[in-house]
Amino acid sequence: MADNDAALRQRVKGMIVLCCRLKILPAELKDDQELFDPAKGPGLDSIDVLELVVNLEREFGVVIPDRETGQKVLRSVNTIVEFIHTSGKA
Repeated sequence: MADNDAALRQRVKGMIVLCCRLKILPAELKDDQELFDPAKGPGLDSIDVLELVVNLEREFGVVIPDRETGQKVLRSVNTIVEFIHTSGKA
């Protein structure tokens, strides 16, 4: 399970870097780093949210139905991975 979890985290990090066009390597994203706070992380914006939601739904089959859910799920790599797990998609 730990190997699967590590692989899932790497996939999520790769997706974030690719779809948000970040100029960093996926390994540079920390699991608990705040994704939308520029002081604590990459400082993603509303366009990045749309890209992430579409890609997460396509890649993992999860549904982020509203803004409130998105704000909880898209906080960090950890929260995204947890959401994929609780959605039964991992």
